[in-house]
Amino acid sequence: MLKLVLPKGSLEKATLQLFGEADLTVSRSSQVDYRATINDPRVDDVRILRPQEIPGYVAEGLFDIGIAGRDWIEETSSDVVSLGQMKYSKATARPVRIVVAVPAASNYESISELPDGVKVSSEYPELTRRHFLAAGVQADIRLSYGATEAKAPDIVDAVVDLTETGSALKAAGLKIIDEILTSYTELFANRKSYEDPIKRKAMEQIKTLLDGVLDARGRVLMKLNVARENLDGVIKVLPSMKSPTVNELWGGGGFAVETVVNKADINLLIPELLELGATDVIELPISKIVP
Repeated sequence: MLKLVLPKGSLEKATLQLFGEADLTVSRSSQVDYRATINDPRVDDVRILRPQEIPGYVAEGLFDIGIAGRDWIEETSSDVVSLGQMKYSKATARPVRIVVAVPAASNYESISELPDGVKVSSEYPELTRRHFLAAGVQADIRLSYGATEAKAPDIVDAVVDLTETGSALKAAGLKIIDEILTSYTELFANRKSYEDPIKRKAMEQIKTLLDGVLDARGRVLMKLNVARENLDGVIKVLPSMKSPTVNELWGGGGFAVETVVNKADINLLIPELLELGATDVIELPISKIVP
């Protein structure tokens, strides 16, 4: 039914892991094979290609849905339908930023201070061109094929580069003076395909499965028992997505409580719950959360 295109390169490993955890395992003959399959009736064909190309191919109708960063959708000005952000990247769940950076020793503190003719290196020439024009600066934009941060100040005066934390730019002796775009990984569709109700339903179902995995990351299911007289105290400190599930134990010996909590909070939460009278505390992993 659907032709799907996934990103090769820095997002590849994280994307394949996400699909696997969503029970949409991507199978291919080798790690360098650009063709793949997913054993699911909603997916007919899978390709793994460079993310720079994916938005254009989806816009043209070569594929029904694809995954790439919002940065490449904007860079290529591709007319696609966003199915929503997928909050993961190559290393973290944080978005990446496209920023303007200059040598830290320079006196420039904003893009508007840069002179006409400033030499700028970037893997995003169209985004860069539009941004500098909007700022009223005539820039000499040089296409970069990688290691962009290494080109200032010897080759260019400024760079437009992608960063998650800014640490690589700082290590290269650069400072950020402007931000062009905040970019999450995104699932998007061809407009004509999205208008087909059968294909749209399949797209939305796949998105639900992927979102379920992302929502479950960093969370665990906690189950515990508590006596009637201690129930209110336990509930008061227990975080929950909505409200905890509480069931009376057989024989009236207390209550069984279960709820979803953040994994990062669990080491502080368990001792506090035990002090408040909770017993038989169990922590369980969660594979998906679907509201």
